[in-house]
Amino acid sequence: MKYTTLPNTNIKVSKICLGTMTFGQQNTESDAHEQLNYAVEKGINFIDTAEMYSIPGKKETQGSTERFIGSWLKDQKREELIVASKVVGPNDYFKYIRENLGFSKEVLHDALEKSLSRLQTDYVDLYQLHWPERNTNFFGKRNYKHDENEKWEDNFKEVIEVLDGFVKAGKIRHYGVSNETSWGLMRHLTESKVNKTTRCKSIQNPYSLLNRSFEINLAEVAQRENVGLLAYSPLAFGMLSGKYLNGNLPENTRLKLFPAYYRYSSEQSKFLTQKYAELAKELNLSMAQMALAFVNQQPFLTSTIVGATTMQQLKENISSIDVALSEEILKKIDEIHELQPNPAP
Repeated sequence: MKYTTLPNTNIKVSKICLGTMTFGQQNTESDAHEQLNYAVEKGINFIDTAEMYSIPGKKETQGSTERFIGSWLKDQKREELIVASKVVGPNDYFKYIRENLGFSKEVLHDALEKSLSRLQTDYVDLYQLHWPERNTNFFGKRNYKHDENEKWEDNFKEVIEVLDGFVKAGKIRHYGVSNETSWGLMRHLTESKVNKTTRCKSIQNPYSLLNRSFEINLAEVAQRENVGLLAYSPLAFGMLSGKYLNGNLPENTRLKLFPAYYRYSSEQSKFLTQKYAELAKELNLSMAQMALAFVNQQPFLTSTIVGATTMQQLKENISSIDVALSEEILKKIDEIHELQPNPAP
C-alpha cells in the first residue's frame, strides 16, 4: 500500500480508502467484516462512511453501514485506523433521519452522537458535511441558477465554530466537506482563518475518467490551499469496470438493482467508456485498474475511495495501487477525454 498525509495534519492515510455504502443492502454484516479484514490486511487504514448509508438511502436501512463498521471496529486497534463519516445536508427525502435537516448546532450534535454510537467509538477522525446547505450544483447538476428567493442563511462561521468545538472536545480530529464547489470551499477556508477556528482538511467530490470537472477550478484551490481530494465514484458507479459495455446489465449490479442511479449512463459516457475499454485492452490492463490508477496518480489526490460488492472486485480495486501509468498513456487518456469532456458531472 502507498500512503499520503491528510493535509495540514500528522495523519497518515492509505492512498486507497475503503468505501462502505453497500454495507447494509448489497452487502451483509459478515460481507462487510470480510471486506474490512481484507482491506486492513492489504494495508488500508482509511474507512469512509456516512450516517445516511447504506445506499440507496431509505428509512429501513439508514445507519446500517455505520453499525456494521461499529460491530467490527470494537474489536480492532482503534488508534491504527482512520474513520471518516458524514452528516446529511438538507433534502426533504431524508426527513426520516431528522426533521430539521441542515447544519445547525443542534443537528450537528445529534448527528455526531448517533454516528459515534453506531460506530462504537469515542471519536471520528474526519467528520464531513455531506453536501452544502445552499442551492448550488452537486450530484450531477449543471448550469447553476441563482435563486433570489432562497431562504438559506449564510452561516459558515457558526457551522465551523460547532465543528471546532467537536475538535476541542475530542469527538472529531478534523473536518472536511463533500460535494462542495470552489466558492464553498474557499468560504470554509476563509472563515476558519479569520476566526482562528479549525480548518477544513479535505473535500470528498466525484472524480473519474468520466467526471474530471474537479480539474476545472477545484484542483487549483486544493493545491494552492492544501486541501486533499478524497475521490468518490472513481469507477463511475461501475461503468468504468466495463461490466455494462455493449448494453450489458448483469444481475445484482447497482444499475440493475437501482436504475435511478443513471448519473454515468448517458450516451456520451457509454461512448467514452468504450474508448477507454479499448485503451485498457491495448495496455493489457483491466479497465478498472487503469481507471483507478489514473485517479491514484493525480497530484491533488489524498485518497481514492473504492467500494465493492464482491471480494473479487475489492481485490482488483485495491491492486490498482501497484499500477503506474506512463506519461504516454496519460496523454492517450487525455486524447480520449477531449472527444467528450466531462459527460457526467
